[in-house]
Amino acid sequence: MAQREAVLRLDEQWARIRSGAAHAEPAEADALLAELIGALREPDRADAECAARLGLRLSDLAARRFAGGDRAGALAAIEEGMRFSQQAAGHDAEYARWYARGLINQGVWLSWPLSDGERLPKHPLGPGSESGPSAMERVAGERARDLTLAAVEVWAALDQEDPVNQRGLAQAKVFLGDRLAELGLAEESVAWAVDAEGSFRRLLLADPGSDESQQAEEALDHIGHQLELRLRFLSFLSLTGLRTRGLLPERLLPQAVVAAHVQGVPEAAIASRLRLEADQVRTMLEVTPWVAVWRIEVRGSDGLWNVQSHPWHSGAEVRNRTAQDVGAELVHRFATSADYPGDDAHWRIRVWWHTEGDPAGARFRLVMGPDGPVAPTS
Repeated sequence: MAQREAVLRLDEQWARIRSGAAHAEPAEADALLAELIGALREPDRADAECAARLGLRLSDLAARRFAGGDRAGALAAIEEGMRFSQQAAGHDAEYARWYARGLINQGVWLSWPLSDGERLPKHPLGPGSESGPSAMERVAGERARDLTLAAVEVWAALDQEDPVNQRGLAQAKVFLGDRLAELGLAEESVAWAVDAEGSFRRLLLADPGSDESQQAEEALDHIGHQLELRLRFLSFLSLTGLRTRGLLPERLLPQAVVAAHVQGVPEAAIASRLRLEADQVRTMLEVTPWVAVWRIEVRGSDGLWNVQSHPWHSGAEVRNRTAQDVGAELVHRFATSADYPGDDAHWRIRVWWHTEGDPAGARFRLVMGPDGPVAPTS
């Protein structure tokens, strides 16, 4: 009993350092955490609190390793920690919350190579994708999705009258959307994000002005930004599917209309399938811009593609234009400009939405040779 109490006092000391309530130099903190983990391994395996805290502190170790650039070490630590966390989760709601948060972190670290700095997918794996993840990255991403889904299920099984559990479930849904997006499941990713948005909106309205509502408001801002960007990855079929399921919020309809138009879907079809009036679609296209980014390259005698200077490597905000419209205009302008390399040259053009090299893929691409258009090359 005395040993157990000593271990818990050590854990409390670490918790104060972790929260910032007490200070320790990095080396001292590392040594304390290592001592604590070793001490937590000693109590009887039937001790649920020690098992839960061991899982929690191994998660802390994983976070420190990940922050230091040791992803492999972080994954090893969190893998071990989750075994202890799972063992304790059924004994207390707080331990279950620790377990769910650990599962989410494990998913984030597993899937890290699949997302960019904004946590948007590098490889959406759709038909326009220009490159894909390695087999190992794909397997890690699938496991990350499964772990995050397990976290959603843990949160959902807790008392949903408790705002802490409501917020945890909403956050888990956001992370599940991230993991699905990384695997190219764009429609389901948006569906989960919209579901999470509804949950956070209810939290915001439940207690306006509280710290919880402020956190909900910040989460809503983040989700809104992510949803706007993710619509770029959706096919028109996915957009209409979300609209049918009630998972395409009204505020996102202008962006959805533009997304469909960029793909070349006729206005009449957009109106019909998204259940809008024709004049609504026309107005949305006239007032909602999208950013077209393009690059024209000419192949030199050495076989290498040389990027042309401005204005052939540039971008602009456009309205009521398809990617085909933008690309066709650029082709005409380049072919009649002083920079045109001649009819015997090979040259190519790509047009992206939002950013050059967008992982959603070029929305327009064309390769020209002496005999006219040829099959696009990478």
